[in-house]
Amino acid sequence: MTRRVLVIGDVMLDVVVRPVAPFAPTSDTPARVRVGRGGSGANLAVALRAAIGDLFEVTFAGSAGSDAAAHIVAADLEECGVHAHLATTDGATGVVVSLVGDEGERAMMTERGVNAELRYEHVAALFDTSLAHVHVSGYTVLDDHSRSLVPRFIEAASSLGATTSIDVCSVGPLTSVGPENFVAAAAGATMIFANEEEALVLADENGVEGALDALASRWREVVITRGPKGAVVRRDAETFSASASVGNIVDTTGAGDSATGTYLAYRLLGGDIETALHYAMAAAARVVQGLGSRG
Repeated sequence: MTRRVLVIGDVMLDVVVRPVAPFAPTSDTPARVRVGRGGSGANLAVALRAAIGDLFEVTFAGSAGSDAAAHIVAADLEECGVHAHLATTDGATGVVVSLVGDEGERAMMTERGVNAELRYEHVAALFDTSLAHVHVSGYTVLDDHSRSLVPRFIEAASSLGATTSIDVCSVGPLTSVGPENFVAAAAGATMIFANEEEALVLADENGVEGALDALASRWREVVITRGPKGAVVRRDAETFSASASVGNIVDTTGAGDSATGTYLAYRLLGGDIETALHYAMAAAARVVQGLGSRG
């Protein structure tokens, strides 16, 4: 029996825009534009599938609208070897427009569409004895409508002997929702992933070391990505670190998701933390060299 990794998250269409000339408020601005599958969870699932190969089945579950965007996302996932388990709901699929700056950093404008319509029943059939791991996107935790599902997902996975993980995803919504509410929903997970800014807010700390200490008191394995500074991991009171792979930065869209998915893949394959970090940093470096989450 092939073991399954289940990723639960937002179904999103990405529109990535990088202006190549000064912005013209009342006219046309030349730009590079990419449209395709997006969403933190879906990006992570694709990276995980690329690293884990055929040794595990990778399934992505979420709520999609009854529109062309849903078909684009589903087709892209299947093309990448990820099984798309999408519940179709009347309404619009989520869309995020990313404006990319000269240094590769981006600002995002988001319509979540029908992602808030996700129901436990949409994914319940995927919780069976083949399940090895469940990853829940932080956006599912950050949404008031879906947050209550997260403890149920974690409990169902744990009852089957599967490990679990959650990534924080976005510091703005985390601040609005309140770190204490995020912690309450995600507390039962095995692993947590956050970038440095998210980790400091979630832990209510001013430095990475303090954040590691605080988060490690709640989760067994804590992974904090630090952009050009690399990443640090705390597990069972031991700290590990890795430097970022140096390369040309065009767009950071999807880099963190790629690192998280790759790290998770190597850990599920039995790799040690140093090896998982090495490949995670290499994966992120590849993505930032191109426009959009595909790199």
